[in-house]
Amino acid sequence: MPTSDVLVYTRTAGYRHDSIPAGADAFVDLSRHVGLEAAVTDDPAEFTGERLERCVAVVLLSTTGSVFTDPARSALESYVRRGGGLLAVHAAANAEPGWPFFGDLLGTRFAGHPPLQPGLVHVEDTAHPATAHLPAEWAWTDEWYDFTSPPRDAGVHILLRADESTYRGGTHGADHPLSWCHEKAGGRFFFTALGHTSESYTAPAFRAHLSGALHWAASRR
Repeated sequence: MPTSDVLVYTRTAGYRHDSIPAGADAFVDLSRHVGLEAAVTDDPAEFTGERLERCVAVVLLSTTGSVFTDPARSALESYVRRGGGLLAVHAAANAEPGWPFFGDLLGTRFAGHPPLQPGLVHVEDTAHPATAHLPAEWAWTDEWYDFTSPPRDAGVHILLRADESTYRGGTHGADHPLSWCHEKAGGRFFFTALGHTSESYTAPAFRAHLSGALHWAASRR
């Protein structure tokens, strides 16, 4: 069966971001531009082996809390282990707290954030498709997520990090990753902590960030 689509999952069992509809629309549009079809769902019953076999990538869009059933977890884990791509956006760092496989993919967990405010993002990888278009220092407004442990310690490939000297409330110091990726368990995993506001998903720089992330995550299939 050909792999030609993207599954965007939006279920929440905790805080629900107002930006989810805008994010879903963005992924539908970005997928269409590269000849893919994106389906948006909040139904865990969609996560079956047969359904996921058609996917080049799965997107967890600001999912929070325990959002999968056990059969859905099993299907998604099998999909990744068969070479699937998983892209987690913003509050997805706070999803599935009791699922070790997802925690291992993420490499850390969400700890909190200061109020929404502007700051600077430093680009560590200037060649990755999700970051090649960005300036070395990128001015951006978001919730600057903090994590329970240093993401770099998990062996992930860091793409973006926050400059804590440009905003108030950061807890990581000089090394504060915001976006990373890696190949693990047979598949590809990409995370970006950015994307709190609805306006983010119409901003050209952020849309290009998501488009590059989707391209990278899907390239194994």
